[in-house]
Amino acid sequence: MSAGVNFWDISIWSFIITLTILLTAMMVANFLRRVIKPLRKSLIPSSVLGGFLVLLADFVFREITGNSMFNSAILEALTYHGLGLGFAAVALKTTDRKAVNGNKKDILNYGLTTVVVYVLQGFLGLAALLLLGTMITDTFPAAGLLLPMGYGQGPGQAFNWGHTYETLWGFTNGTSFGLTIAATGFISASLGGILYLERLKKKGLVKTAYENEILSNENDEENKPARGEIPLSESMDKLTVQIALVLIAYALAYIFMWGINKIILTGVLGDFGTNTLQPLIWGFNFLISTVFAVLVKTFLRFLKKKRIMKREYTSNFMQNRISGFAFDIMVVASIAAIKLAAFKVHSFIIPIIVLSVVGGVGTYFMCHLISKKLFAGYEHESFLVLFGTLTGTASTGIILLREIDPQFKTPAATNLVYQQLYAILFGFPVLLLLGFAPQSSTNLLITIIILAVLLVGYSLLLFRSVIFKRKQKKV
Repeated sequence: MSAGVNFWDISIWSFIITLTILLTAMMVANFLRRVIKPLRKSLIPSSVLGGFLVLLADFVFREITGNSMFNSAILEALTYHGLGLGFAAVALKTTDRKAVNGNKKDILNYGLTTVVVYVLQGFLGLAALLLLGTMITDTFPAAGLLLPMGYGQGPGQAFNWGHTYETLWGFTNGTSFGLTIAATGFISASLGGILYLERLKKKGLVKTAYENEILSNENDEENKPARGEIPLSESMDKLTVQIALVLIAYALAYIFMWGINKIILTGVLGDFGTNTLQPLIWGFNFLISTVFAVLVKTFLRFLKKKRIMKREYTSNFMQNRISGFAFDIMVVASIAAIKLAAFKVHSFIIPIIVLSVVGGVGTYFMCHLISKKLFAGYEHESFLVLFGTLTGTASTGIILLREIDPQFKTPAATNLVYQQLYAILFGFPVLLLLGFAPQSSTNLLITIIILAVLLVGYSLLLFRSVIFKRKQKKV
């Protein structure tokens, strides 16, 4: 009898079972949100609530059997790849040039706002843990930089860098720390969003729509195929084509990262290669996948321009669905991957509480100030979408925005979509500090000084119109 795959082996089924549990938990969470009014009013996304349900179920299962329901490696892989695949799908979408050209200034300001809040979160997080380190000996101060990763970037990046700090720099429970920060970010988004909405409601400024669920229908604009798109089903299904394009872009990103890694392993780049560049390359798989997705999209556009390809192969509607699925899986898997045993350690739980409070309060007031000063006419919409995004994810921001702008009549949602390029360009220097800071105490101090300088510099750039107006009035 030849050795081969046995279909009854658990290893053949573990991935499917894990995925089924995660998706079922999200469906249960979605049902609970619909039937339990306080849950619906909490504005917590179904993927987040589903993650907590899985975490609770796994805790009960572990107490009874002594084993986990999951292979943690599968959860971590889903978190890591969900981020990269989701960004690749977003980047493959065709952009509305009219929307971008008509609102360039505010889109730039949204991008700068994102970076200013990243820098603020990094500065506050690092300062808080450096101070806490003088009182609690086991504190890992560089973990303060996981605040902008968990709040500003979301679970995927919080996992990537928490895992890097754990494996490369010996930060005990670093992976769970990063994921917990991301989870508390969703709670901050919910609490801050509800607080802001209730304040507006009491002042009579807006009418919230807690009961309003925006459901797509066949007449929605985004459901209509663009002119010249390939048909839904030919010899190759339309969805298959979309998934193939995403995977091609992601595979190209992997080949690029693998190539850079090969160069690093030769030792030609020394400690910089192994300590800084290697974790940076693999930690920012989402950024590299975005670049290659744009290149794939550009190549397809070139083929169409040369009339080699006559149809439009990318579908915005389907890429939205793919990215939504990838991000939902990323969120629910990231919360399920948290190790609850880490909460018994004081050097774990106290920094979590400190960072969550500092991050939530700091982000709230900064977003409020920026929205009030720069986005006249839709400051409340801007606050909700920015605060939700910069404590949770973009989907959290959209959930908050829908409470007062369900039809997206203000530019807030459009600005959020198109600000990503500016956020990446201006935010890249901040990302370099993540691999630099944990290397020594001196590096930590240098990092906090650089963050302070960047915070001042980016803030001046962001508030340039306000500053110059004041100077002109004085003249």
